[in-house]
Parts: sequence; C-alpha cells; structure tokens
Amino acid sequence: MRDEYGAELTVAVRSSATAEDLPTASFAGQQESFLNVRGEQPLLEACRHCFASLFTDRAIHYRVDNGFDHFKVALSIAVQKMVRSDLASSGVIFTLDTESGFRDVVLITASYGLGENIVQGAVEPDELTVFKPTFLQGRRAVLRRALGGKKIKMLNADLGAREATRNVATPQADRERFCISDEEALRLADYALRIERHYSERAGAAVPMDIEWAKDGLDGRLYVVQARPETSLARKTASVLEEYRIESPAPPLATGRAVGSGIATGLARVIASSAQMAEFQPGEVLVTDSTTPDWEPIMRRAAAIITNRGGRTCHAAIVAREFGIPAVVGAQDATEKLSNGQPVTVSCAEGDT
Repeated sequence: MRDEYGAELTVAVRSSATAEDLPTASFAGQQESFLNVRGEQPLLEACRHCFASLFTDRAIHYRVDNGFDHFKVALSIAVQKMVRSDLASSGVIFTLDTESGFRDVVLITASYGLGENIVQGAVEPDELTVFKPTFLQGRRAVLRRALGGKKIKMLNADLGAREATRNVATPQADRERFCISDEEALRLADYALRIERHYSERAGAAVPMDIEWAKDGLDGRLYVVQARPETSLARKTASVLEEYRIESPAPPLATGRAVGSGIATGLARVIASSAQMAEFQPGEVLVTDSTTPDWEPIMRRAAAIITNRGGRTCHAAIVAREFGIPAVVGAQDATEKLSNGQPVTVSCAEGDT
C-alpha cells in the first residue's frame, strides 16, 4: 500500500472474530480496532494489540456469559487504508428499521469526522430513511430526515501526538445542516441494498445488514469499510406484534431516542465512569453519559438504560436490543435531571420519548 499511496499512508487495523455477529450474540465492540496508524513499527504494535484483545477482561467475561469456549474462537485482522472521513463524514447503515425490524427501509446515520463517535454513542447523528420498494422501482427519494446534534467530531491527530485521534467541537453552522446530501444518501442506500442482496443470495435467505461507511474529504468518494449481518432484529417474528402502554403517564423527566418498544421501572443509578460500576445493583436503571464495551457486565443486569449521548446505532442501543432491555439514548442531560435511588419508569412505547 505504501508503494501505491506514498510514505504518508495511514491505515486502520480492524478485528474480526469467528464468534462475532451471531444471532444470539453480537460481540459488539469486544475486540479492539485502531485508527490513523502510521509507520511500520506502530502498525506491528497495533496488530499485536488487536490480536491480544481477544483475551481482554471484557472479552473473556462476554464469552463466559454467552457460553463460548475461549479456545474455539479465532480472530483475524484487516489492515485498511484510512478513508479521510476526518475531513468529511461517516456513519452506519442498517437495511431494516432498528426498532420494529421492518425490512422495507434503509436507515442511514451520519455525522462529521471519523465514525467511531457514532459507534461509541458520543454524538447524536443525522438520520435518513429510504423506502426499499419504491427505490428498487426507480423512484428514488429520501423518505424521512432527522437532524442530529453532532456536537463533536473526531479527527486524525497530528503526527507525533500521543493519541491517534482527537475530538473537537463541531461549528454551529455545520451542526444545523445535514452532513450528507440526499444524493449521497441514495448512493449509500444503493450500496447497502447491493450488499444485502449479495449476502442474502449466499445464505439462501434474507440477511439484513449492519454496514459502516465513510466519505473521503480528499477525493469526495463514499466507501464501505465494514459489513456484517444484523444480529438481533432479524430474529424477530414478523407475525407477532407486541404493544406496551402506560395507563397513567406523568410529565417526562428526560426524553431521547427510544430503543425497543418496552417499558421498565426501577431505581436510577447514575454512573459517571467505569470506576463506579461496582455500585450498580441488578434491576436498577443505568443512567450515564455514554457506554463502551467495558460496561457490558452491568448493562445486562439493568432494568433499562438511559444515556445522555448517542443515536439508534450506537453501542448502548445495539447491546440493549441484544439483551431485550428498553433504552433511551441521546437524552442530553439525564445524568443531571435524575439522581441515585430515584424511582423512574423508562418507556419506549411512545417512540422517541
């Protein structure tokens, strides 16, 4: 790659394990990936760390919880040329609705900078929805748009910096507009449907997909950087409709993006950092700024999850769906409005509330 792209080449080192993206376990974020790696020695070091991440505490704990043999899981790594999305935008695509499992839509999320912020739940991304049947008939249009907050964006760090990436505030003018055009959204939808068709033909059955994409700010092109089967919603039974409702609703204390359609009650537990995780008790409502894969042990014991930041394709949302736990993400200031021990009801039955 250096011969083709020059000495200033930067790469991403990404992991892929044999036990990932299974129908009963997503392994979301359990293994490490590294961005903006420059030079031969840093590349070798990133590869070693990537392989070693198969045996981090969180990965071991996740396999124990899900009944996987540690020594029957293999891991490979991919070295990819960095797409300069730090100069443009990136995001995640699902080829079905992330809450209902409805398969006739393509959901595209997008934010400025590297896509890690969307996956980590550090930003509220833009959302654009495309209707598959009319798209395939040639009547191509964006069906729905929802402007996200996009408060920060992740950039490549300068050469020699301690960290490979850094977050900066997004200018207000950029926050108030969509970070991709309708034309780009439709092109991404086309890519997503081609990928879904390819995997479905190989599997002999419909396979909804979870896809990561990035736009290069230098050449202006859109790239697909990862594609994997969607794991939890694809298992839903289309012939069964579950509805929940609160008979005596009270004014909401906080609102955000609903994940799932369930309702749960419990005592709030506000967790500011992973150092406080030992304080969490089973059946409490986890209230935090955002989550990472390290939080999985307490997330599976929560009655519900509330985060200040994040969208419907972030880590907290994916794990909540896998565990069947109601969650509200992107609730802005929930950690300030709620206090430890406060009885709360988390309702996703009304949609984005």
